[in-house]
This record gives sequence, structure tokens and C-alpha cells, in this order.
Amino acid sequence: MVMDKAALALVDLAELSSLGDHKKLGDSIANVLLQDCALPQVSIRTMLTSHTKELLDELTSIRQRLKWEKNMPKEDLHIKQAASLVVKLEGNSLFSSGDIAGAASKYSEALALCPVKSKKERVVLYSNRAQCYLLLQDPLAAISDTTRALSLHNPVNRHAKSLWRRAQAYDMLGLAKESLLDAILFINECSQSTDPDLCLKQNKVPDYAERLVKKQMHAAWLFKEAALKHGGVHYDGKRGEAYVREGDDSEWETASESEMGNEEKEETNDDDSEWQNEDDRKIKYEKPPVFKA
Repeated sequence: MVMDKAALALVDLAELSSLGDHKKLGDSIANVLLQDCALPQVSIRTMLTSHTKELLDELTSIRQRLKWEKNMPKEDLHIKQAASLVVKLEGNSLFSSGDIAGAASKYSEALALCPVKSKKERVVLYSNRAQCYLLLQDPLAAISDTTRALSLHNPVNRHAKSLWRRAQAYDMLGLAKESLLDAILFINECSQSTDPDLCLKQNKVPDYAERLVKKQMHAAWLFKEAALKHGGVHYDGKRGEAYVREGDDSEWETASESEMGNEEKEETNDDDSEWQNEDDRKIKYEKPPVFKA
């Protein structure tokens, strides 16, 4: 059903404050979703999947919490935020010890406690939970959480760690163009960042980002004409096909990659958590770094 497919995509954008000239875009999306699904004469809700119903119920809960919080004393909001922080730190500890599912559960609990207006904190919680979902081999959930983090972030769609995590999730699903776009946006954010874990060292793009960009350029056949021109990709006139000769990767090699050593990246979560037991978590794609906050 169209409504079911649309709701799955739009619900993650329901907290967008604005996008370009569109003000309160998230409110408009939420109103349409909740009003249409509440129409009894159409019985739309009965045709939705249970997962979509859960997402819409969660959206309803967030909007109700926002109304309640407007009338809450500031002291109570501060208590809720402090409680959320404590639970988040528990999640970080579980992540460090290798209990990824437990960490994801704690981040969910922290999101339920965190005031809706505390957008900066919720960005980190969504992004941290997305990292857990990546390690748990659930790319759809990771895409959902990173999209929510990017929608809440100020400026919109500029949270580097969420861009990188979503690029990995798209890669797991074989969505090369989407992964490539997020990887390029991630590199752009790194070029402007002052975070020591993100900023470009000696103005070089991180090798792990280069590898993902190269992989997706191959998969999406972007810049094929340029590759043909420079000799890396070869054209079979009889068959009308372009192909890469086995072992021929030179056209995709970047200057910084050719100069890189074999230094490995240590994996850490947003809040100084460390993933200690790498060999126990084998994932289907090349293991990426997880950044410190």
C-alpha cells in the first residue's frame, strides 16, 4: 500500500524544523501522517503493517510529550535530561563491553527520557543507536535512526557521524548511489570540522572513506566516461560493454591512498566507548571506524 510505504519514509522526517524555504516542514509531515491514519471512514490504519503502526504511535507519543513538556517546570526538565544522560552512559558501558543489543536498548530508554526539545542530545542518542544497529546487521533501522539524527541536527543534514553511518547502511543494502552521496557529504563535513576524530589530517581524505567512495563509484558506474578516457576502464566495441580489467584499479586510486601506510583505525562510539572485541563481530562489509565524540 502506498500509505504504508510513504509513512515508513516520512515518519523519520517528522522532526525537521525547516528545509530551505519550507518552515516547520516536520510539523506538516506529522500532521498529514497522523490525520490521514486517524480517519475512521477510510480505515487506513487497518491496512498498515504492524511496524508502521508502531512508528506512528511513537510519533504520536513524541508530539504528546512535547505538549506536556511545554507546561513542565524547568527543574523537572533538567531532571529528565540528567536521567537520560545516566542511561546513555550505561549504554556506552554496555557497548564497550560488547553487549551491542543491550546498548541499543539503553539508548532507546534514554530517548524516551530525554526532553523532546533537547535536540542536540537526541541527535547523539539516535546516532549511537544507529551504530548499534549496524553491528547488529539491521541496516534499515540504522538508516531510520541516522535520518532522524540528521533531521534534528542544526544545520540539517550536517551531522558527519550520522552521514557516515548511513553511508555504511546503504552499502549493506547495495544502494550504491545513496551510499556514495552520504560518503561524499561526510568527507565535506570532515573538511570543515574541528573535531580531532573527523578533521582531515594533512588535508587528506581518510582512507576508509576513499575506499567506500571508490567502491560505490565502481558499483554505480559514475564517471565512467572519465575512466574510459584515462584508460582505467576498457571498452569492448563488439559487445558494446565497458569493463575493468582484473587487478586494474589505478584509475580509482587517489594520491592520499597511495601514500597511506597500514595504520588501522581504532573503533570507538560517540561518547568515548570502545569496541574491544572485534573478532566476535563479523559484519558483511569492511568494518568501518566508529568515532569518538
